[in-house]
Amino acid sequence: MAKKRLLCLSVLIALLAVTAGDSGDGSELDYSKLSGIIIPGFASTQLRAWSILDCPYSPLDFNPLDLVWLDTTKLLSAVNCWLKCMLLDPYNQTDHPDCKSRPDSGLSGITELDPGYITGPLSSVWKEWIKWCIEFGIEANAIMAVPYDWRLSPSMLEERDLYFHKLKLTFETAFKLRGGPSLVFAHSLGNNVFRYFLEWLKLEIAPKHYIQWLDQHIHAYFAVAAPLLGATETIEATLSGFTFGLPVSEGTARLMFNSFASSLWMMPFSKYCRTDNKYCKHFSGGKHVGTPSYHCDEKEFKSNLSGWPTKIINIEIPSTLGQIDDTFAFSKIPEANLSGMECGLPTQLSFSAREIADGSFFKAIEDYDPDSKRLLYQLEKSYLGDPVLNPLTPWDRPPIKNVFCIYGTNSKTKVGYYFAPSGKPYPDNWIITDVVYEYEGSLFSRSGNLVEGNPGAISGDETVPYNSLSWCKNWMGPKVNITRAPQQEHDGSDVQIDLNVEHQHGEDIVPNMTRSPRVKYITYYEDSESLPGKRTAVWELDKANHRNIVRSPVLMRELWLEMWRDIHPDAKSQFVTKAKRGPLRDEDCYWDYGKARCAWAEYCEYRYVFGDVHLGQSCRLRYTSADLLLHYL
Repeated sequence: MAKKRLLCLSVLIALLAVTAGDSGDGSELDYSKLSGIIIPGFASTQLRAWSILDCPYSPLDFNPLDLVWLDTTKLLSAVNCWLKCMLLDPYNQTDHPDCKSRPDSGLSGITELDPGYITGPLSSVWKEWIKWCIEFGIEANAIMAVPYDWRLSPSMLEERDLYFHKLKLTFETAFKLRGGPSLVFAHSLGNNVFRYFLEWLKLEIAPKHYIQWLDQHIHAYFAVAAPLLGATETIEATLSGFTFGLPVSEGTARLMFNSFASSLWMMPFSKYCRTDNKYCKHFSGGKHVGTPSYHCDEKEFKSNLSGWPTKIINIEIPSTLGQIDDTFAFSKIPEANLSGMECGLPTQLSFSAREIADGSFFKAIEDYDPDSKRLLYQLEKSYLGDPVLNPLTPWDRPPIKNVFCIYGTNSKTKVGYYFAPSGKPYPDNWIITDVVYEYEGSLFSRSGNLVEGNPGAISGDETVPYNSLSWCKNWMGPKVNITRAPQQEHDGSDVQIDLNVEHQHGEDIVPNMTRSPRVKYITYYEDSESLPGKRTAVWELDKANHRNIVRSPVLMRELWLEMWRDIHPDAKSQFVTKAKRGPLRDEDCYWDYGKARCAWAEYCEYRYVFGDVHLGQSCRLRYTSADLLLHYL
């Protein structure tokens, strides 16, 4: 029993810490003082009604605190009422006159979006993550969620809800409550929110105290499935509608999505273009010092692909001879797209990520799509002209001690679209005629034909292309250590290691390693020397889906092991060893029918408990030695 308690204590220690070493004041970091702060992704926070709405022809009305996102019962029975509670004014982002919705608070607002026996598991987001924390003994006050209204632009989050002020107070409250810094877990759009917060914080704290504040309050940042250069599926949602599996038409989904200013937050943009800040508060007292300067280097115009695999949008403009003379403004179309225009015939125009991010695309279709005017207004007001940050510009490494960038790879992912007029009225006026995918180092259309372009070595996570996910590799220095290991429990025989691999800034790192088609791997890129006192790591998980990666047992296992190694006094390396992976939980043990015993006999044993219905369920961890985790130092 004493050994069992000792082991449980060891596991608890592992889950409450990230990095051994020095804290901001030079003393050793105390594992028991750390907190975890979760920033959810797009559409991953419950929205609740904040008004009373009588729905005609339906017995289901909306009352204060009723679920709006996501209540499938009301969505099915009173879709028009439901839309009133979801839609925002596309110009000023105010609520519908008849209904108001606001984000839920706390962990309950991000675990299950639609609680219920059937709908709960289908809408589960962070529930498995929280279960892991509870199973391993994390205190209730050590995990905090910071939900936000994912419909709003970053500036409106602060203007309407003071979200970034509240987020700053959350970090400071966690520090006062537990006495140590926090670990940030951000998923998808949550990473964009966290990036904006770091820039906003520069205007709230004196420059000489900025890094000091970060070191004191944030110890590690886990960027999970971050769309660092945007996501192409945003274009599909903007022009034709993306239902996210909801029982609504694509036109309805498009109406709703385009009413949110956040729809532009995930637009693809060029890795070669940047914007100067509009304000320099600390040097000019907050006065206006000129309009933002959006500039691109010469590489942008040499490749004309903005660092993406292909042109993202190929669209037919329904022009006729009369329309060209009277209504169409050639000045709105990029000059490169005019060469193939023929009077009186539909004209196919192609647009790169830069032409999407700077508004050229929306200007080109302004006379043919009513949404483009609204989107262009929001783009110029809330993004290109944002005084804190233009989010449609490439990321630099956050100035945080420990940064872990984690994402899925090797799934078929959309990277380009072909649109044409459908002949139907708005919002169904565009139809997707073809889609370009990236997969296994090549580009191909929906019909299976190969497409020319510049594909990456591997593909993305089904939602975000690989070039966007892997941008964080640029945060590492000229020498990178690479390790590839199976995702499942293994004895180390299939682990491949390549040390001090040369890395050119701006270029991908392609490991020279073998790959079995029947094995899912996790590839680690690690650098702890380029930036003194800082560590940067990138984890690529084969076949990890964008929306489900936060529920991946493999990801959670690796996080806990990294934490365990980091706080152990006998740790010999900067990162956890990959030499072996054994079971950590009872769920990891299973029955080996070939050997007629529990697999991983070193860790697992057969121990029947009343209620077990199969042999694998009776395989449980031995809990016989406190040395279980010593393999991972």
